[in-house]
Amino acid sequence: MTTLLTDDSAVSVANALPLSMVERMTLIMEAFDRPLARLTLDEVTQHTGLPRSTAHRILDQLVQCRWLIHAKTHYSLGSRALTLGGRELAQHELRSAASPVLQSLAMRTGALVHLAILAGPEIYYLDMFGGRTGQRIASQVGGRAPAHRTAAGKAILAGLTPEYVDNQYSGPSRGARAHVGDIDGLHHELARIRARNGLAIERGECFRGLACVGAAIRSGEGPVGAISIVTRQDSALEPLAPMVVRAARTISDSLARVHAAY
Repeated sequence: MTTLLTDDSAVSVANALPLSMVERMTLIMEAFDRPLARLTLDEVTQHTGLPRSTAHRILDQLVQCRWLIHAKTHYSLGSRALTLGGRELAQHELRSAASPVLQSLAMRTGALVHLAILAGPEIYYLDMFGGRTGQRIASQVGGRAPAHRTAAGKAILAGLTPEYVDNQYSGPSRGARAHVGDIDGLHHELARIRARNGLAIERGECFRGLACVGAAIRSGEGPVGAISIVTRQDSALEPLAPMVVRAARTISDSLARVHAAY
């Protein structure tokens, strides 16, 4: 005898079945409902209702596949997730908070000011203001550069875990990874940046004849982007350093107020 299920019965049976891996991954990704969201493992567990061990295992897999980033105790959207549509929202939110601050900074210094975000082993130039260095600048909005060779990129990397840096830069180059010959040297440089309260400096590492000083923009427990001032390689960077740090902190505070309103 064949038993037919009503619509309600079918729904009840479906709800009784264990969640598939795709459904569990979807629950976790839906927890990051804002592009700049920062969530702990416990927060993800509370949002999804998944067992803690299950959520932790799936989060690790999503980090390995670059859907998420793990920075200290928090997780955030990774380069793959941002590329598939979240990036526009994240960029709009970050640019809105940064634009008036960076315009003012460019006017006060007469230098080129970058706004950048991390995209795997590279930085992505989100916006630029000003610039009277007297030299042609190779960077452009929408362009990319190796994160470990730029002040903005190193400022962001200094706020991420050593494991993330190793994953992106150690070993042979393949896929989105970029090989760094001296990974220990990179870790030492990032430690120096942390000791300088997040201030990053580079001279001629990315663009010949130019120097940069940068600082990360933070939201929650991790960096979401960075700003940098570009000047000639032989220029003194010390006078610019406190202005960059203050500007990054002002933008971070502005983002915090936006998130508090949610």
